[in-house]
Amino acid sequence: MNVVPTRLPGVLLVEPRAFGDERGYFFESWSAARYEAAGIPPAFVQDNISYSRRGILRGLHLQNPHAQGKLVSVLRGEVFDVVVDVRTGSPTFGQWVGVLLSATNHRQLWVPEGFAHGFCVTGDEALFHYKCTDGYHPECEMALRWIAMNPQLAYRPVGILDADPFLSGKQIHDVVILGGYDQLETILSQKQVDGVIVTPG
Repeated sequence: MNVVPTRLPGVLLVEPRAFGDERGYFFESWSAARYEAAGIPPAFVQDNISYSRRGILRGLHLQNPHAQGKLVSVLRGEVFDVVVDVRTGSPTFGQWVGVLLSATNHRQLWVPEGFAHGFCVTGDEALFHYKCTDGYHPECEMALRWIAMNPQLAYRPVGILDADPFLSGKQIHDVVILGGYDQLETILSQKQVDGVIVTPG
């Protein structure tokens, strides 16, 4: 497999090696030893799958405490996946990376603890897979709004969709679910925020 560091320390783009023939293809989607050697810890405790149709935006989500590391991929369809550094005091605080993940390119993204994560469905549908290092704790859940309601974050799949994404009521009404990062929105509004898009080359 090929592991590509991103501009956010610890966030890794993983490109598994696929073996294909006239029957289809095969690739290894996770190996404790191999992924740990690449910098991805093997301590996964829960797998999740979500299904979404085109234009659905999920995120940006995080938990504090009970922060989750996530190894994410797409089993069917395509998404624009985004990770934002929300670690206060980090030199890359407020910066983000985005990547197209699809069932065709087989890419995975490793999202360490301390980062907010979300995606927008850019294909007709998406079957999205998460491997998580901690379970779901609703009392610790926090979320950041997307660009229309939090312009300082500069997160939007520009040029990806031909219309605004579909949001849940929770995403529409909550800018930041405050918790341990009680100054997060203020800090985001005061810092320079930039981003980079990693697309298939």
